Amino acid sequence: MRRKLHKLFGAGMTLLLAGLLTGAPSASAATVFNEPLTYFNPATWQKADGYSNGSMFNCTWRANNISFTSGGQLRLALTSPSNNKFDGAEYRSVNKYSYGKYEVSMKPAKNSGIVSSFFTYTGPSDGTPWDEIDIEFLGKDTTKVQFNYYTNGVGGHEKIVNLGFDASQSYHTYAFDWQPGYIKWYVDGVLKHTATSNIPSRPGKIMMNLWNGTGVDSWLGSYNGANPLYAYYDWLKYTSN
Repeated sequence: MRRKLHKLFGAGMTLLLAGLLTGAPSASAATVFNEPLTYFNPATWQKADGYSNGSMFNCTWRANNISFTSGGQLRLALTSPSNNKFDGAEYRSVNKYSYGKYEVSMKPAKNSGIVSSFFTYTGPSDGTPWDEIDIEFLGKDTTKVQFNYYTNGVGGHEKIVNLGFDASQSYHTYAFDWQPGYIKWYVDGVLKHTATSNIPSRPGKIMMNLWNGTGVDSWLGSYNGANPLYAYYDWLKYTSN
């Protein structure tokens, strides 16, 4: 586990520091956050605990629903502590990040009425307007992925893309490249969608969550209460401009 961390993070930071000290241009020098997701580091990550986002979120965030597998992956759980009560999981970075490329290797949960996600967010809870860039999997059909974004709280940019595979069955790499004039989304390195209007500008936290919806059956499908359900994340990487 530690070897995985040292190999991915330590090497990346060594190249970053070398580039800064020598002034030499290097693609590696742009990497500022390379996370293998093998264990919880409170210096860089936070676990949402004991509250609900309300509205369409029909669960309470629980820190205990965030764990790490023996194989070195982050696991988010959706569980039910009692009849018709549900607990989800949300994991977020301590720091905020701006323009650059965001990548994740993940395997979403599969079931109607739920969402597994990877996204950036800043909003009222941070004392800022709402900006967000999303990669979302609707558990009702994990052969598709939904891309979306919000700028000053204005969304409505949903784009659903056919993957050609079932994302819940194996790890694949999903990414978005966020720049001042565009957002480009990728699946396994292949460009799938580009947005160019009203692009977000505020730095946001890197976030992942798993939750069940209510009152949004037309979007997510009806949740049947099935649990436990799990979403898995193998690694993530942010590369600045």
